[in-house]
Amino acid sequence: MASPSSWRIMPKQQENNFTPKPTVSTVGISIACIMGTATEKDQVTADEKFVRLLRQNKLKVTQPRLGVLKIISEKETAISQPELERMLGDAVDRVTLYRVLATFEEKGILHKIFDLHGTATYALCSTACDEHHHHDEHVHFICSSCNNIYCLDDIKLPKINLPEGYQLQSVGINAVGLCAECKAHK
Repeated sequence: MASPSSWRIMPKQQENNFTPKPTVSTVGISIACIMGTATEKDQVTADEKFVRLLRQNKLKVTQPRLGVLKIISEKETAISQPELERMLGDAVDRVTLYRVLATFEEKGILHKIFDLHGTATYALCSTACDEHHHHDEHVHFICSSCNNIYCLDDIKLPKINLPEGYQLQSVGINAVGLCAECKAHK
């Protein structure tokens, strides 16, 4: 699932006419979401989309689930469980967060990507994903400097022709290099 259409998330270097939201620094990684000023109507629309998404997946609408969806939808990069935990603060305990992430992955709401250190990070799936089939068949770009992971949705994976008798379960291609921000600072 892409970010809610009422929100425009852009790389930091393209801040034209946008007001930066507060930045949270965690373990040397700076997280900032650059969005247009959201009106109450925009916020209600985004919340309604999350409620609808949960109900479509036959999940109870809870504050921890809504909080996780809100944070992840505001990010242009994948986010780890420890980062989510820090951003949610005392609102969600660790066990509940693990359960929310596991359920969202199981239902095809999130997909998991491992960073260069082997830490699991999470990003929203496409709307074509469901609990039976993940369709997050795109390249993931991992910055070797800041370790941020970007879903490159426009770069599709090639069709893989397997030998007879083999069954494909998933494909993952990670491209490693410098993101635009790190490259600009080098």
